[in-house]
Amino acid sequence: MRGQAKQNRIFICYTNLVGGQDELVFDGQSLIADNEGSVIAKAEAFQEDLLIADLAIPEGKLARSKKVITITERAVIKTRARLPKKDIKPLGPVALDYQALALGLRDYVTKNGFKKVVIGLSGGIDSALVAVLAVDALEAENVIGVFMPSRYSSPESETDATGLARNLGIKLLNISIEQIYKIYLMVLEPHFLEAKKNIAEENLQARIRGNILMALSNKFGWLVLTTGNKSEMSTGYATLYGDMAGGFAVIKDVPKMLVYKLARYRNALSFLIPQRVITKEPTAELKPNQKDTDTLPPYETLDRILKAYVEADKDLTKIISLGFDKETVLRVLGMVDRSEYKRRQSPPGIKITPKAFGRDRRMPITNRYRG
Repeated sequence: MRGQAKQNRIFICYTNLVGGQDELVFDGQSLIADNEGSVIAKAEAFQEDLLIADLAIPEGKLARSKKVITITERAVIKTRARLPKKDIKPLGPVALDYQALALGLRDYVTKNGFKKVVIGLSGGIDSALVAVLAVDALEAENVIGVFMPSRYSSPESETDATGLARNLGIKLLNISIEQIYKIYLMVLEPHFLEAKKNIAEENLQARIRGNILMALSNKFGWLVLTTGNKSEMSTGYATLYGDMAGGFAVIKDVPKMLVYKLARYRNALSFLIPQRVITKEPTAELKPNQKDTDTLPPYETLDRILKAYVEADKDLTKIISLGFDKETVLRVLGMVDRSEYKRRQSPPGIKITPKAFGRDRRMPITNRYRG
């Protein structure tokens, strides 16, 4: 806008929509640029606003536009008090992302006729961030958390989920999945007899939890918010019909390292997320002593590789040239390519990065190439 205004020596009033529309969030921030390329007025970000400003139009141009300008009119133009300049405090990138997620969530829920949302709280950082966003967007009385422990859930996870719910002032249901899990294993035992334990037993737990959340949704009309982040969606580190089951994926386009930044940003405004949730090592708690790094590279490395591959469209050679280990890059790119079928079946989520899955990056499920 500034460049066009300066190049053409004109004033430009740029008006922008505010609010969420499925994956897209329109940020507002309408502005006025003067004929020298300076922004002389700007509206608020991510909220409706009224922007009024004086335009310092040269008197000669004003006279030509009206053909005749009287002495009285000239005096009024020169002496009328100018409107005070609207003071907008600019938001940093993390704050902008947070506001976009909160607004996108609020509009998706309310515009589609829902009043309450339900979230599976694991005691981890992803579900904690989704819960805090939901409270900021919808108020605490409209958010329900559900803690669903199994034999592998640690006491710390229950303490952290309970502490988060208490800090947020939301209702928390505690529904153990242990008895249901035992029945699943008993029923499947004759059919699993000659096979070693593997990810199937782990994913049963995630799918039981997904069924419980969907049952609550069906019974009470609550919208299920999923809690998977972009790093997990990229690599397929999520369970179909389990933790991917739900109506809206709030942080679907939020890389894991940004999840941490958003959590710290919100805690800096008012302490809500227990500190241990932010500092402890990520784990799915689907088997003994499980850590995310058992399956994935460290998130600091993973997110940089994913950004190069998914958002910047760099190929294997270029990504390796950035200083990454070849085997690690090959493993990550393979996971991304193989997980397209999962992403196709995930709920919509809010776009905040330059390239989101689905809307921006559409790849075939069946292919014979590898990145």
